[in-house]
Amino acid sequence: MSWGTPIVKRGNRFMGFTDEGEIVLKWARQLLSDAEGMRQEIEQAKGMLSGRLVIGTVPTAITYAARNLERLREQHPGLVIEIHSASSSQIWQGLEEFSLDAGITYLETEIPKSLKTEVLYDERYVLLAPPALAPRSEDTATWREAAGLPLCLLTKNMRNRRILNEVFEEVGVEPNLIMETNAFTAALAQVETGTTATIAPEKLVGSLPFSSRTIKLSLVEPEVAKPMCLAVVEREPALPAILALANALSDQAR
Repeated sequence: MSWGTPIVKRGNRFMGFTDEGEIVLKWARQLLSDAEGMRQEIEQAKGMLSGRLVIGTVPTAITYAARNLERLREQHPGLVIEIHSASSSQIWQGLEEFSLDAGITYLETEIPKSLKTEVLYDERYVLLAPPALAPRSEDTATWREAAGLPLCLLTKNMRNRRILNEVFEEVGVEPNLIMETNAFTAALAQVETGTTATIAPEKLVGSLPFSSRTIKLSLVEPEVAKPMCLAVVEREPALPAILALANALSDQAR
């Protein structure tokens, strides 16, 4: 880069970075990440792994991350862990830009070449409905039955929603969509009020408190399982905190 190259767009206030500025920002983040990795490895050699670990997580895996990362904190109390809710595309971008250290997201057929992934678990789906809307009180429901109910689902920019749309299209039905949200808490609140049903990942449902009246039915015809993965930047040497994270999640998967 020649001196005098503008890296910030000119204006009376900050208007963002130029294309050259984005390149500088990416390399600066990588340099800082490398420096942090060196510091962590030195501290680890002294017997104490410390530092900050920033993890991007799709909304459907938030509770999975929060519960399982407690084991990592127990093993390495010097680590400060940040969990950010983000879409799968935001996670890929954050990893490539070094604003995230790791991501828990859907395993895509095509991922950026700079990243590597490790499957953690399969995401399966259940119908959550108030008693007045549920097709039955226990056992299973079909995707076709779910489509006919008034539904509150995640917004279309979320990978979870695109998965549900793909299943509905495969079955040949249009969901009766009443409301969209980018947070599962809003969808669950709608179920609690008795106005709509929703479709949620099984692991998420198993980790959250619900009214005893809420009906939970596993979805079948078809049975859908989408692999969730840990994604990190392919680099040598790897950050010690990332290696510790991978080990902690692997131990939980066993």
